[in-house]
Amino acid sequence: MCAPGQVDLRGDWGKARFSVEIADDEAERARGLMFRESMPTLSGMLFIYERAQPLSFWMRNTLIPLDLLFLDETGTVVTLHENAVPLDETPLSGGDAPLLAVLEINGGLARRMGIAVGTQLRHPQMPQDVAGWACDEK
Repeated sequence: MCAPGQVDLRGDWGKARFSVEIADDEAERARGLMFRESMPTLSGMLFIYERAQPLSFWMRNTLIPLDLLFLDETGTVVTLHENAVPLDETPLSGGDAPLLAVLEINGGLARRMGIAVGTQLRHPQMPQDVAGWACDEK
């Protein structure tokens, strides 16, 4: 079941649930996970945008390595950047595809769990009418 403070992921590797903070306005998205020295293992931040668009992130003032999962409006991971380097200002692009959200989790966790391109995410703020894994599904 969907809840605002969590995301569910599923793929050929299985399923996982992460506790998340939501960054769904300009100020929250600009701050992101900057200046944090740690994050619990099954936690993250979900950045949600008003409309699908090409997205690019960087690690300015981010002190911990992160995996960035770029998601289309169906909640499907279309691009994955593993172990983004803390404090690196090199843009990490989600590609040219229109993207609606980005999930940031601890660096290296995607590989350890098997999370890859094609993994599906569900969350109540994702558009349920086109979701690959809707909130009312088990």
